[in-house]
Order: sequence, then structure tokens, then C-alpha cells
Amino acid sequence: MARVGDWVAALESLYDPSWAEPWDAVGLVTGDPSAEAGEALFAIDPVAATVAEAVERRVPLLVTHHPLLLRGVHGVPVTDYKGALVDRLVREGIALYVAHTNADVASPGVSDALGAALGLRDLAPLSPGPPDDAAKIAVYVPADAGDQVVDALSSAGAGAIGEYTRCAWWVEGTGTFEASPSASPAVGEPGERTTTPERRVEMVVPRSRIPAAVRALLAAHPYEEPAYDVVPVLLPHDRGVGRVGTLPAATTLGEFAAAVAAALPEAVNPVRVAGDPSRPVRTVAVCGGSGDDLIGAAARAGADVYVTADLRHHPASEAGERGLALVDAGHWASEWPWLADAAQRVTARVGGNVRAHVSSLVTDPWSLLA
Repeated sequence: MARVGDWVAALESLYDPSWAEPWDAVGLVTGDPSAEAGEALFAIDPVAATVAEAVERRVPLLVTHHPLLLRGVHGVPVTDYKGALVDRLVREGIALYVAHTNADVASPGVSDALGAALGLRDLAPLSPGPPDDAAKIAVYVPADAGDQVVDALSSAGAGAIGEYTRCAWWVEGTGTFEASPSASPAVGEPGERTTTPERRVEMVVPRSRIPAAVRALLAAHPYEEPAYDVVPVLLPHDRGVGRVGTLPAATTLGEFAAAVAAALPEAVNPVRVAGDPSRPVRTVAVCGGSGDDLIGAAARAGADVYVTADLRHHPASEAGERGLALVDAGHWASEWPWLADAAQRVTARVGGNVRAHVSSLVTDPWSLLA
């Protein structure tokens, strides 16, 4: 049976908490990582309605995009709205996990799912993130111990590249050393000069995992004094905020806005459009959730139209001056497509006979269009 910790490991392999903004609060909020969890519910908001849905479905894990406890908390009494949610989650034995800005920048992440829902092709980051600080760890091992060292380094977080894990490169060679009389060599004898077949094994490791990788290497290596190097590297990636892509064929802004409304779940918030409905559009920028800070990036990327949410008056006016049309699709609706994508990817990584549900409850805070 899968456990909460297995879901957490799968989530964090896809949406690394280190990618989150410094102000964000992501990760496991409530729950025991060792608790059994064969099912999970994915939702945008950790609110009373989605917590009640998790209770009704009897799932041991609720995964949400938005944080429950974003700012400093000094207490969670049941008389407080958020405190009452925490209390119910704990009493019902439901773990809560949050993937927020780390899921926004992930590839694939929130904006990829939005772009896919709108039929966009060749998606690329709208605002690319800087290269990752990482290292290449290289170690010399006896030829017959290469696999055990690679396995140990992989378990410690090394060798993960995109959808692949345990990525390593090695080359055969010859090692030589002379052990002192007081040494206990795994190969050869004390006081003798030894020549033995060896492999040079190289793996990439995130900067945050270097200490764990070195500990794993030393624990798994058969030599008393392993020889290894840790060399800093910068790794390019395709993560970033927002995405830009193209439609299969050009259309008009009015037709595209109608397609956006049809592709996303219906909420009280209407799909709002800024621009000439008859203008042609082909290149589209998207950002799930609040994204008017990327209007400039969308214009520089050559987008004809930018789809996001929570657009303010003045930035929207300035977009028109840049020749950029806008579609405000609503915060909740523009992030909702990510749920199904995340649920599918996470369950595949957890493996086994696990199941994920996607909440269709509309938790957009607006309840009436007057």
C-alpha cells in the first residue's frame, strides 16, 4: 500500500519545493508521511468545501494548488476559519499537501496545462527561470561496484534529468594505489602496490542534494578512502513563469475568446476580452492565475493575445498601447486544467494501484454576476 510519503516524494519530484518563491508556503501541511494513502483528491483551493469533499470521498490526502497557511501563524483554534480546517483535517486523518509557485514554474506545470487546454503548440516559458545551480559528482569505483554506487547516488537525488532518473555516465579505466601497512584495502594487500580495473562514474546532482549524495557515495563505496570530485555546473532548463505557443491556425480574437470560454470550466467570473474582436491571433501567451506582471513579457514574445487572470485596469490599458490583446479567464478557471495533469503524472510516479480524484467544485470566491 502506498503511503502519504510516497505521494509527497512523487509530488516533489515533479514540483520541487526549492522552485517556490521565497514568500510561498508549500509542502506537507498536515498529516503523517507514514500513513497509508491509496487515494488522493486534487483541488485548487483548501477551503471548507474541498475539505468536506475529501471527507466524503474518504481520501487520506488532499493536494491543493493554493496554500492554506501562507502567512505567519501563531495558533489554529477551531474558532478561526483556517484553524477549523486544520482541526477537521487532523481529526479526519487527512493529510494536506500544497504545490503552488513551484507548480507554476514547473515544466510541465500550471501554464502548460492551460496552454494544452487551449490547443497551443510548441510551448516555451514566457519568463524563463535562471539556470539551476548544480554539480557534477564523479567517483572512481571498482568495476564490479559501479551499479551499487549509482543506485546509492540516485536514491540521494543525483542523476535526475527531466523524466529520467538514475542517469549516469561511466568509462572503464585502471586505478593504482599503494596501501599503508595499517590500511584495510578492499582490493589488494597492505604495504603493496595495487593495480585494479575501475570505472569513473559521473552523475549530476542538485546543489541542495550534494551533502546527501556525498554521504550516500561514501556509505556505498567499497573503498576505505574513495576518490571523488564535486564540480559546480549551471544546468539550463525549460522552467519559468507563463508559456507562449501557437494555435494550429490563425483565428480572430472574438473566436479565440469563445474557444477559451468553452475550454475552461464555467464559473461566475465571465471571460473578459480587451482588444478588437476581429483582429487575427495565432501566437498566444498564457499564465494560469494572476499574471498582469507578465504583460510586458507577452508583448516582447510577439504574442497576439495574452490569457491570464486578475487583470487590473491600468496594466490592461497599457497592454492595448503595446498592441497586445488580453483575455481574462478568471483565476480559478485558468488554473483548474492543471489538476487533471498533475493527478495523472503524480499517480504514475507513485505507482501501484493508487487513484487520484479531481475536484470539480467551483471554489472561485465570486458567487453572483449581477
